[in-house]
Amino acid sequence: MTIALDATYSLGKNLSGVGVYSREMLFGLAQAHPEEKFQFCYRPHRFLRSFNDTLPQNATRRALLGAPSADLFHALNQRIDKKASRTISTFHDLFVMTGDYSSPEFRARFTAQARDAAARSDLIIAVSSFTASQVHQLLNVEPSRTRVIHHGVHFPAATGSGRQQVVLSVGAIQRRKNIARLVKAFEKLPDSWRLSLAGAPDGFGATEELRAVEESSARARIDVLGYVSSAQLDSLYNSASIFAFPSLDEGFGMPILDAMAHGVPVITSNCSAMPEVAGDAALLVDPLNIGDALLHLAADDALRADLARRGLEHVKKFTWEAAVEKTWTVYDEMR
Repeated sequence: MTIALDATYSLGKNLSGVGVYSREMLFGLAQAHPEEKFQFCYRPHRFLRSFNDTLPQNATRRALLGAPSADLFHALNQRIDKKASRTISTFHDLFVMTGDYSSPEFRARFTAQARDAAARSDLIIAVSSFTASQVHQLLNVEPSRTRVIHHGVHFPAATGSGRQQVVLSVGAIQRRKNIARLVKAFEKLPDSWRLSLAGAPDGFGATEELRAVEESSARARIDVLGYVSSAQLDSLYNSASIFAFPSLDEGFGMPILDAMAHGVPVITSNCSAMPEVAGDAALLVDPLNIGDALLHLAADDALRADLARRGLEHVKKFTWEAAVEKTWTVYDEMR
């Protein structure tokens, strides 16, 4: 069987969750199934850049123009310009359709693209049950066409032992990530604590979120780090005592798993996909009112230790190897 995948989003230095997922699927599937042939397809504006990647021996690169000539096509980011004979798409989130997290122009374009992808897919992979429910409700896709496959996580060689009084938050600075409220909540913590914000400062509404940082009474204790490398991020996870992820809406929430894998106690939102990802291994809070919970967690050493222990156990349920094999099972359904 020849399998074509949209590899467009796997390229770039500052990969988002979709980019990480794309690379895990592309290279994981090719490695797990060396007997099969894969086509890594790139949209024309990314095709030349793709030559910076060394492809697996059983993979070739193609320009994505229309429908690929393969036995099966997997669109890794809910976009299908033209249906192939057998087509699968992965849906990550639909928050653009439900919240004020983008411009009206982008919302209209995103919505049209999502509707087209849903209509052109024989089967849809959703990265969480929450996202699957939105695909059903917002795009009128019958549940029989959806399969839920969670993301995985990479486990570090070692977790941190020399933790500091640092609250870490990871993700692009944008309105949806709820940074302004996190900053306000952080102001309640003792002066010995610092807040580290790791993520590109260029998301929708970032100006307002960063203004909250600049105007904060705790500004001297807040570090706006921008996008950081994988090595830097590992170091941040290993030294933090709390991971705060009070997002307003997530289709999954990869940083929750990354923090747990590094042994960091997690406080996150009680809405959208975050309870599904965090399970009972995180402190779940109303993202509109997180101050008291964050203060309580900072003051309670025993609670932090318990959450860290539970997180390390919980995160074992999420592996990229399992995600790859479950994806292959969906391919088998299409034979």
